[in-house]
Parts: sequence; structure tokens; C-alpha cells
Amino acid sequence: MNIKHPLEEMYTEKICSQLVEQFKYKNIHEIPKLTKITINRGLGEATQNSKVIESSTQELMLITGQKPIITRAKKSVAGFKIRDNMPIGLAVTLRRKKMYDFLYKLINLSLPRIRDFRGISKNSFDGRGNYNLGLKEQLIFPEIQYDNVDKIRGIDITIVTTATNDQESLALLTYFGMPFNR
Repeated sequence: MNIKHPLEEMYTEKICSQLVEQFKYKNIHEIPKLTKITINRGLGEATQNSKVIESSTQELMLITGQKPIITRAKKSVAGFKIRDNMPIGLAVTLRRKKMYDFLYKLINLSLPRIRDFRGISKNSFDGRGNYNLGLKEQLIFPEIQYDNVDKIRGIDITIVTTATNDQESLALLTYFGMPFNR
């Protein structure tokens, strides 16, 4: 029994036909779709304080519902006091149901909680149809309790699509309900 997420159903029933109408695709495999969402957090201060990794891991687990992997330094940098293989960040890759859950939560719950929110920028596409979003604080996510946060840290979110250019990706994310500014 394969139960689809409401956003996935909306994609197959409405968004595909809107994209075909807008871009005149001849093959259904040309229609852009979401492949994954990656969430990253750089933790430069983890070199001095090892508890930072533990608290950030818990926060990202609450936000995404999946345990993040610890990214490590590839080589030593003396100026930053970083040694080879030292933990310097966290990363989570979401696919399928968890990806749609996170996107729904981001669009409908988290982004509207940003103070003085007027929409997200249309200029953060990378030229290949992927969208990058940087958030300055983790408190916009409803799962994060203000009392449990030791320091406000940002996260980077990358939405990866199969779109070949930025216009197709912009249309796809707009149909999903992403609040772009005018």
C-alpha cells in the first residue's frame, strides 16, 4: 500500500499539466521534478567546543526527522586551527516522503514565521535548476524550543530538481507554493 504525500499528489495531478502547458514538453520525462533536498550547517566553532555537534545534531533531527551525517575537514588549515578529519559541519539529504514533508513544513509553517517576511529571492537559482536558501536562525521551525537553544545558528537548504534551467525550476517551485517575492 503506497500512500502518496499531498504535495506529491498535487504534483502528479496539477503541476505536471501546468508545466506541460507552459513549456510545451513533448515527453513526460522532460517535466521537471524534485529529486532531493539537502540541509547543511557549518560548525566552525566545533573545533573548540565538542558539545556544539551534539546540540546541532539534535536540532537537525527535530527539523528533518532524520539523523544528519557529520562532515569532516578534508585537510588541515592552521589559520583556522582545523586538523585533518576534524568535525566541522552537519548534512542531511532528504528524499521521497521526508522531502515532501520538509518542503510542506518549510512553505506553510516555517517561512511565514520569519519576521518582516516579504518572500524569498528569485536570484538564488544556480543556473542548472537548483534553488539555494540560507536561513539565519533555526527558531523559525516549530519543533525547536526557544529554551533549548544555546546559540542561534543558520542552515543552508538546497532544493535539487531535474529542471534544465532556472525558469523551469522557478515555475515548478512556484506551483508548489514557494513564496517568492515580486
